[in-house]
Amino acid sequence: MDDLVIAPGPGLPRGLVIPADLLRERFSHASGPGGQGVNTADSRVQLAFDLADLATLGVEEARLDRALDRLAGRLTGTVLTVEAAEFRSQHRNRRAARDRLAGLLRTALAPPPPSRRPTRPTGASRRRRLEAKHRRAEVKQGRARPTPES
Repeated sequence: MDDLVIAPGPGLPRGLVIPADLLRERFSHASGPGGQGVNTADSRVQLAFDLADLATLGVEEARLDRALDRLAGRLTGTVLTVEAAEFRSQHRNRRAARDRLAGLLRTALAPPPPSRRPTRPTGASRRRRLEAKHRRAEVKQGRARPTPES
């Protein structure tokens, strides 16, 4: 099994390499259709990684806390587990599980988006809005029945 390489991106300017000995893989029978091979091949892959090990890989504590907070619903303690069983081949499922784990870690370690700065509508946009309302009111007024006085 190879090391898991996470490409550089937001929150990981130099990327991240997770050594293979920190990843735990388990294999089991995948459910669903697949013919005779489904009962004999252990093609489903469960890939587990303990987020506490991120500190030993040089990830600062603020990012680690952010990742733990964002992934809280998916964690068992501090262990993140992903499954892949969509392919018949164990090799392809291993690749899919690794890609899924890398994507989850990349998004969990990314910095939060910048906060929205409230803006005010420009004078021209307010004028256009009022003119459109006035035109619409005239259209609707033109549809009204004439009154008996006119």
